[in-house]
Amino acid sequence: MYAWCVCYLRPQICHDEIHVSLGETELARSFNTIEALRAHPRLATFIAWVASRPPGFHSRRAGSRRGRRSRR
Repeated sequence: MYAWCVCYLRPQICHDEIHVSLGETELARSFNTIEALRAHPRLATFIAWVASRPPGFHSRRAGSRRGRRSRR
């Protein structure tokens, strides 16, 4: 499976990871395009990881153990 289409095929797990990784303000100001989201280092790693999961994979707790990155 190609990493670029994985979030299209598994939208909820990607949606959850985006909100664990980024706050609403960051999303609105800096990550408001698909290209910007894909360029974010943590999300790029996540997309590559989820692309390697089997087709019916659903994470129970997307990103919860990692927590949100520290704010400035």
